[in-house]
Amino acid sequence: MQEKIIILDFGSQTTQLIGRRVRELDTYCEIVPYNKFPKDDDSIKGIILSGSPFSVYDESAFKIELEDIWGKYPILGICYGAQFISYVNGGKVEPAGTREYGRAHLSKFDETNILFKGVRKNTQVWMSHGDTITAIPDNFVSIASTDKVAIAAYQAKVEDVWGVQFHPEVFHSEDGTQILKNFVVDICGCKQDWSPASFVESTVADLRKQLGEDKVVLALSGGVDSSVAAVLLNKAIGSNLTCVFVDHGMLRKDEFKRVMADYECLGLNVIGVDVSEKFFKELAGVTEPEAKRKIIGSGFIDVFDQEAHKLKDVKWLAQGTIYPDCIESLSITGTVIKSHHNVGGLPEKMNLKLCEPLRLLFKDEVRRVGRQLGMPEHLITRHPFPGPGLAVRILGDITPEKVRILQDADDIFIQGLRDWKLYDQVWQAGVILLPVQSVGVMGDERTYERAVALRAVTSTDAMTADWAHLPYDFLGKVSNDIINKVKGVNRVTYDISSKPPSTIEWE
Repeated sequence: MQEKIIILDFGSQTTQLIGRRVRELDTYCEIVPYNKFPKDDDSIKGIILSGSPFSVYDESAFKIELEDIWGKYPILGICYGAQFISYVNGGKVEPAGTREYGRAHLSKFDETNILFKGVRKNTQVWMSHGDTITAIPDNFVSIASTDKVAIAAYQAKVEDVWGVQFHPEVFHSEDGTQILKNFVVDICGCKQDWSPASFVESTVADLRKQLGEDKVVLALSGGVDSSVAAVLLNKAIGSNLTCVFVDHGMLRKDEFKRVMADYECLGLNVIGVDVSEKFFKELAGVTEPEAKRKIIGSGFIDVFDQEAHKLKDVKWLAQGTIYPDCIESLSITGTVIKSHHNVGGLPEKMNLKLCEPLRLLFKDEVRRVGRQLGMPEHLITRHPFPGPGLAVRILGDITPEKVRILQDADDIFIQGLRDWKLYDQVWQAGVILLPVQSVGVMGDERTYERAVALRAVTSTDAMTADWAHLPYDFLGKVSNDIINKVKGVNRVTYDISSKPPSTIEWE
């Protein structure tokens, strides 16, 4: 049985970060809504209570019965979690005289306390709260403070319970990972045996037991998630897996051929379907972004359904759903916010059972599993790419000529990033075809042609993103190459907006 840490989610924006940090300690964890604690699970080694947008004294604040976990497991409360534990045990939580957001330093802490083993003096931590603990219960003891917060951390005197008002999961908390390690490993006693190799071994065994001799169909996108899912399933059930790769005409230049070649090298059974003509007809004259997405989404479902029904005795639909998709699909009250199915509507339409072998993994873990499976590095490190493809990178209506222009410009940009060893420094990149034309001069002749925008961002999870500060020499070279080599373009711009307030994609 895989030992685990349970993270109770009270609605913090950084709850997923807690999960990722614990996973980085080679320890399996699960994030569950605060009111969905899995009772009678013998594999639980400890519990972390996350932050929250609420104040603990609000009538609408999320609350749990601590009796369900108190004294049964080691507990670590973070921010709201720490305030809640103190508050319900008789401590005081009040609005802070001055709100503390951003960097702070632990000016004092108990160096003998197991939670702070290996933590440096005056270490930087990240605060984000408008309330503060002004008094702790009699059976608690303060173990850390900052210049502004007298009780930055505490420990219960008898039970294995700790609380910190800062966020150790955030990158800017310098020794945050060490603090989490002290809790997960030293306090909870986790063995740190969660690894790509152990995941592959256990998942392959589980898939063989789950699927038996049943036939499975999987929709491939060329992206890392669906590709790793396919290789993992292929390892488990071999020829009983059939993959379908649909070319809707909005892929990158020569991507259909390249991806099909990659999948052949991986030994996958793949059916490639070129239906670009169908989609060009359906998209003709459509300019509204959401309308484009719906046309491509529903059209893809129809094509995939047709191809799947050509196969005999298929009982399962496999998808590359990953853990953030599952977390985001439910609010902390358990209400469905959005479907996490990669291909919305397919399971219901096709009456198939759903198989999601990566549903427990974060994106970086998917890549580690891909490497463990021996997949080519260029497939593992491939940038995210929107499902509707270039259709949402062409502002305005879609035509084959516009797609050709964008494919050529995009190919120069992406290949340039690879040639200049910049590709792996960027989270996502692409070219946008703008719905404007501009005056230019080529060979003493006036031109009136299209403008494109280069977009490249850095990020860790796509929730926020900054524009990539690419070298001027590189941008100049790419601009010249696009203008000189792509017929129909005479102006190149670079998008320097961040998310928020902008989005990564333009549509």
